[in-house]
Amino acid sequence: MKKPEEDRGAVLDEIRQQLADGTLSFGGAIRQLRLRVTGLNQTDFARMCKLSLRTLRQLEQDTGNPTVATLDSVFRLFGMRVGIVAVRRREDRGMA
Repeated sequence: MKKPEEDRGAVLDEIRQQLADGTLSFGGAIRQLRLRVTGLNQTDFARMCKLSLRTLRQLEQDTGNPTVATLDSVFRLFGMRVGIVAVRRREDRGMA
């Protein structure tokens, strides 16, 4: 049985929110983009992002030390880019 198609916009919104919340790593986000949005295997996704397969594997596993430019090369394809966000203090989250 074929898995029902996920709404691309909803998936992208979910990934953006999880990144902003800090509940999803860059590597996890890249893997989710690959699997849930494109459905591509690692080889084809790496080619699409103009990355080596080794680099993509390292990104998805949160290993290595990628540059902002490398991360941006993936995220820009999905209308996102790497940036700085404000971190809420503990008391702002009700955890005084």
